[in-house]
Amino acid sequence: MTLVPRPVSFAAGEGTVEHGVVETLFVDGPPQGYRLTVSPGGTVIEASDEAGEFYAYQTIRQLIGPDAFRVASIDRTPTMLPVCTIEDYPRFPWRGCMIDVARHFVPKHDLLRYVDLLSVHKLNVLHLHLTDDQGWRFEVKRYPKLTSVGGWRSSSRYGDRRSGGRTGRPHGGFYTQDDLREIFEYARQRHVLVIPEIDVPGHSQAAIAAYPALGVHGGDVWTDWGVNERVLNTEESTVDFYRNVFDELIDVFPSEVIGIGGDEAPGHDGSFVRQIAQHLVRRGRRPYGWDEIVAAGPLPAGTIVASWRGISGGVTAARDGHDVVMCPEEFVYLDYRQSSREDEPIPVGTVTTVEDVYGWEPMPASLTGAEPGRVLGAQANLWTEHLDSPRRLDYAAFPRLAAFAEVVWSPREKDPGFLDRLAAHHLPRLDALGVEYRPLAGPLPWQTMPGVPGFPR
Repeated sequence: MTLVPRPVSFAAGEGTVEHGVVETLFVDGPPQGYRLTVSPGGTVIEASDEAGEFYAYQTIRQLIGPDAFRVASIDRTPTMLPVCTIEDYPRFPWRGCMIDVARHFVPKHDLLRYVDLLSVHKLNVLHLHLTDDQGWRFEVKRYPKLTSVGGWRSSSRYGDRRSGGRTGRPHGGFYTQDDLREIFEYARQRHVLVIPEIDVPGHSQAAIAAYPALGVHGGDVWTDWGVNERVLNTEESTVDFYRNVFDELIDVFPSEVIGIGGDEAPGHDGSFVRQIAQHLVRRGRRPYGWDEIVAAGPLPAGTIVASWRGISGGVTAARDGHDVVMCPEEFVYLDYRQSSREDEPIPVGTVTTVEDVYGWEPMPASLTGAEPGRVLGAQANLWTEHLDSPRRLDYAAFPRLAAFAEVVWSPREKDPGFLDRLAAHHLPRLDALGVEYRPLAGPLPWQTMPGVPGFPR
């Protein structure tokens, strides 16, 4: 997001004009780009497409001020805009955020709110991690036990798994197929593409609990965090089961890209991932998996790789001809702790500050641009083992997600005044939006979680 904005070019004029009718013209230009002209003669948007027009209106809201981000007007005085010309377009076509709705379910109305927050920040991909060991969140009409059994667990780990603590409270929930069609359409209208993920062959204990024949071992929906040694078996009947699951998924989601997971599957040889990827390609879709799938053997053309274990998996994938989304955990895992302070709530992972996120460069220096695969962009990931409510999600996401949004939208060069702009201009917008972000100075008293153990690295 261009917070002031800091676009490709900005020319300030003299004075202000009253905000009134905005005229839109569609012209040739970079995808999702626009030219915004505010003059005494009126406000004109010259957009290359509908997304560019939409982003121009987001910039107009920025120019108006924080109150433009409220859902209803609170000011009866005329709204003024500065006289200016702004030419702007994104650096990367894929500007995403992954929300893990499997570990802790995010109710539909809260997920729709996050669609709004992504669109405000000119982010355009919402990756939904719909299944894991701890819960199955996608209604599959052919296999109803996936939600009636796999959608619920008896308890949850309280804090880090090494502490041994548990909540003792059942947790669950799922989205109906119509819920997800609604979410997809709501997001599409705001130029956000929803990409669903069904994780195979690991992170599958919820499915195995529902249908034990799918697994090597049985067991209940997992109540722990971490890597589960229990994975899907490689029987043809299990592959067929998941072909049916993905068929229902692609009936619900018109997305060209469909997530297949593929990460952290102890002892698996990759054949399962390849068969599901090939099935999706036959159905006209592009498989999207975590970087472990690079080692799964020959992947179908069109497969997209999310590089989370650093950048090496993405570099290898690009050289193999696959498109890549960069999401290395050291920079864009937003569930990781935001400082080394002792009152940081449930401190897990490495310290990842706003400055760390903003200072990150998504394009690996080792890629020359001559590789057959491309870096489509990047995404920030919000894993929810320790984010059990929308308030906790807000605290982890913002303002780091705002920093990430500027990284993937704006030119490569960094702005030394970013933090000043963030504090002066953007945090008031988040206040108006009702986002319960982490203050730059540290957590507020009610945002801390005394006595809940983490595992800082």
